[in-house]
Amino acid sequence: MSATTLIHNAKIVGESGKPYLGWLLFSDDVIIDLGKGHPKSMDTASEIIDFEGDLLMPGMIDTHVHFREPGLTRKATIESESAAAVAGGVTSFFDMPNTIPPTTSLEAWAEKMEIAAKTSHANYAFYIGATNSNLDSEIMRADFTQIPGVKLFLGSSTGNLLVDSQASLERLFQEVKVPIAVHAEDNARINDNARTAREIFGDEPVPVEFHPWIRDARACMDSTLYALALAEKFDARLHICHLSTGIETKLLRERKPTRVTTETGTHYLHFADTDYEALGTRIKCNPAIKASTDRSALKKAVKDGLIDIIASDHAPHLLSEKEGDALTAPSGMPGIQFQLPLLLDLYSPELVAKLTASNPASIFNVDRRGVLKKGNYADFVRIRKQEHLISDADVISLCGWTPLAGVTIGHSVISTWVNGQLAFDNGKVTDNISSKALKFNN
Repeated sequence: MSATTLIHNAKIVGESGKPYLGWLLFSDDVIIDLGKGHPKSMDTASEIIDFEGDLLMPGMIDTHVHFREPGLTRKATIESESAAAVAGGVTSFFDMPNTIPPTTSLEAWAEKMEIAAKTSHANYAFYIGATNSNLDSEIMRADFTQIPGVKLFLGSSTGNLLVDSQASLERLFQEVKVPIAVHAEDNARINDNARTAREIFGDEPVPVEFHPWIRDARACMDSTLYALALAEKFDARLHICHLSTGIETKLLRERKPTRVTTETGTHYLHFADTDYEALGTRIKCNPAIKASTDRSALKKAVKDGLIDIIASDHAPHLLSEKEGDALTAPSGMPGIQFQLPLLLDLYSPELVAKLTASNPASIFNVDRRGVLKKGNYADFVRIRKQEHLISDADVISLCGWTPLAGVTIGHSVISTWVNGQLAFDNGKVTDNISSKALKFNN
């Protein structure tokens, strides 16, 4: 008979909404049962864990990460970044295709799956990226019970991942039936703004404060409008990634088709353009962090239910590589390890669980994850309400730094279970590799 573990005296964030004091029983990798109050008997459990009133939440499903492997392993690896993930209460992740080589072929996708099967601390899945020419040869041959969706860059990216052919875009939106996750920024406008900035500053560096001027709200808005038009024309499953502007939230209040879903990043809810002076290129990312009014509009959109998912867009670089100006410094920053505590400082546990676990699971049809319920996989996290001052010394990611250094958070991740195994406990990532490839009911 399989060993069972009983968790009791926990504030459970379950299907019903607000946390309740209760218990949860799991065996091997599956939740056997859970309920309110005290369990009727503790005698049959092989192990008993008293949560002492701490929160028990479903493990986060981070639908937007860049773990850099293969090809960029000086910055990060699937092993190192999945370790940071479980330290942050993330039990599953979807990795983006802009690696070297880019994940635009089934062969490249299979290579990532093989690496993750051996090294990932968290459950894993990998998008396939769209190009102007891989719809027939790769995307239409893909098994979308193993792939969460197609990533589409409408703004500049690495390699051949920018899709700018109208014919290719129309076929993609017409023929692909799974979520098309779009990076929506207008490439032509960004290039025009960059040329203007270079003319203004000549041979001098372009201050990083100009990054949100170069990648401005209009670039986001124009591209989002274009993506919406394609989605509406072909009744496609559009997922708009990393919303960063108030004007986009205003548009979506007026025009958000049923099959369109939205995502923002934790960094857009925390930082604003006033932070460039102190943090410089450490917070340079694409789309750019913009004005405090944009941040306020995004926070309100989250509360109003306009935004469906919050993800990290975790994209580490070595700190030495972040040197440069608005045009030359690489975009991206680490974020996966501290996003859950940050979000719990902003929103209720039930809303955080919805935005980071149950909504990702339902939108992407993830099999048996995202909700604490009988029969689902035992992916969950223990959270304690206690203050912690973040420092670079805390960082588990290979890059070794965080733009949040010096920020005090009011919640801490104590333990994380992945498929019923402790993956992180009291400040340490364990040796347990219990992760699985995610399955999708497509």
